[in-house]
Parts: sequence; C-alpha cells; structure tokens
Amino acid sequence: MADQDMMKRIAEALERMSPAPFDAPDFDSADAFVWHVSPDRLEPVQNVSRVALDLLVGVNRSRDTLLENTLQFANGLPANNALLWGARGMGKSSLVKAVHAEILSRGKPLKIVELQREDLPSVSRLLNLLRGSEHRFLLFCDDLSFSHDDQHYKSLKAVLDGGIEGRPDNVVFYATSNRRHLMPRDMIENERQSAINPSEAVEEKVSLSDRFGLWLGFHPCDQDEYLSMIRGYCKAYGVEIDDDTLWAEAIEWQATRGARSGRVAWQYFTDLAGRKGVTLD
Repeated sequence: MADQDMMKRIAEALERMSPAPFDAPDFDSADAFVWHVSPDRLEPVQNVSRVALDLLVGVNRSRDTLLENTLQFANGLPANNALLWGARGMGKSSLVKAVHAEILSRGKPLKIVELQREDLPSVSRLLNLLRGSEHRFLLFCDDLSFSHDDQHYKSLKAVLDGGIEGRPDNVVFYATSNRRHLMPRDMIENERQSAINPSEAVEEKVSLSDRFGLWLGFHPCDQDEYLSMIRGYCKAYGVEIDDDTLWAEAIEWQATRGARSGRVAWQYFTDLAGRKGVTLD
C-alpha cells in the first residue's frame, strides 16, 4: 500500500511538471488570442484595444515597413521577425495592433496571438499548437526585455530560430522593447568588465536582437508631431477646439507630465473628449 501511494504521488508530480495536452480553440471564432499557462490555453479576444493606422503620426517609415512585411507574411510569402524598439509611449505596440487590423481590412485572415514575457518558457508548446493549424499567426510579445540573470531569453530562441524543427512557416514574431539589445546598457558594460571572457559574457544575450530581421526604431516626438497627433484625434472623433486653446492646453498637459509622446498626446485627448462630452467608442 505504501508503495502504491508513493507511485501515485510520483505520477501526480510528473503530471504537474508536464502539463497535459490541450485542445486547440476554434481559430475561426476570433482574430485575436491571448496565451495563458497553468493550464495551457488560448483565450479568444473579441474586441482588441487599438487605434486606427492613420492616427499614428510621426512613424511613417516604420509603419510602411511593418505593414509591407506583414502583408508578405499574410500572403504566404517570406517575412522577417520584427523588433520595435525605442522611446516609451511612441506607439510601438499600437502599431503592431493597427497593422494587424489593416491586414484584416484587406481581407487577409491573419490571427494575432499575444504572449507575455514571463510565459516565454512555454513558447515551444504554443508553437507546436500553431504549427498544426492552417491559419497564419502573428505572435506578439509586448515590452520584452531581460535582466543579467534572466534565463527566459533562451526560450526566445525557439521563436526566432526554431531549434531543430525551425520556426513554423505559419508564424511570425513581433516584439516591442524600450531597449535595442533587450537588456540594459549598464548590465552589458558591467558583464564586459567583470567577466573572465568579456566578449562571450554578453554575446549570447546581445545577439538575440540580431536574430530579428527587422529593427524599427522609435524616437521621441517633437512639439509639432505631438500637436499633430492630438489634432488628428480631434478630427477622427469629431472634437471641436480652436488651435490656440488646443496649443495652450496640450503644452501645459505635456509640461505637467514631464514628457512628450504619443501616449501623452492620447491621454490629453482623452481628457479633452471627456470635457467635450464625446465618447471614444
């Protein structure tokens, strides 16, 4: 009896370590999904939070490049994984979601799957699921970065390189990050100075960004771009305000936040729309 109890506990422990296979969702039920673990599952998202592609001001080159790459992929042609890096609040994640919406508007049934950074160790299981589908998937990880002792970056290689099987032909990976090399510059310098072999100490992590075929940089906007963003929102949602008042209020809002970005522009516009009694549905 004791041996049976011991075997049962071992079996339960192994089951917890190796999650049971799960059934794929009905991919026709939605255009967007979020990957969760414990237990593994893909949950459909019916209403994706995003803005229209033409409302993203000051990122024209990145917009056109990412759109063309995504169109190629949606049409079954070769396409690159993409890293969108740079200043906070300048529309990196908004661009990915807006490009996906644009692809859908052109009649291409592309699915987007959001993956959280902390769930990267489970990405092989997710890729095995997507590999067996007839659909094409844009795998998206927002705010991707690593610390010096973070081992999650090894799991990312399964997406970028695919290991012995290779990345599934029906999956492309887009990530956003505030860091060009996905780890803080001071950590790169510290490891170079303290390691026995400085070049090898950081090469494995830094080279991760080299595995992205597209690097799209996002830089802080100037005042004219900031005001143009807000004016574009006003036009799109029918909010009426004269230029002098808009200029004065937007500059004051920017000053109180201590920053100027697309996110700050949207936050000011949200306040303005509320005061004007305009909904943003």
